[in-house]
Amino acid sequence: MEAQEVTAKRLKLELRLEQLKKIDYSKNNFLYFVKQMWPEFIAGAHHKIIADKLEGIATGELKRLIVNMPPRHTKSEFASYLFPAWMIGRKPKMKIIQATHTTELAVSFGRKVKNLLERDDYKEIFLTRICLLTVKHQAAGTQKLAVCITPWALDQT
Repeated sequence: MEAQEVTAKRLKLELRLEQLKKIDYSKNNFLYFVKQMWPEFIAGAHHKIIADKLEGIATGELKRLIVNMPPRHTKSEFASYLFPAWMIGRKPKMKIIQATHTTELAVSFGRKVKNLLERDDYKEIFLTRICLLTVKHQAAGTQKLAVCITPWALDQT
């Protein structure tokens, strides 16, 4: 093998190792995951505190958390969008209930999470995949979208 080939292979391996480190860190550090999914995000001191508390929820150290902050401080983006997506990636069997003051807002966050799970950059970090099923309710004449997790992704837990 020529020196150039060896150097090229080594470079590829080093890049892959760096990528694997980022993936591992994203799985275990919520704020790092946020930065991977939202590159323009700039973390403030309050973001670090909230991220630490959400990680406490993820590890089971905290059982309950109430976040009271003024509007536009990333409460909803963290707690109702990014954190559920991170938890689904970490624990695909976990059930998450989205509760808000209006049905429309809960549905909106649910869609945002679903869309994030379908993004390529998310799929690089987590093996979790979703499949969509349409469930028809005859009596009400409505359709609801159900989400299931593909069986091969369940090995992650």
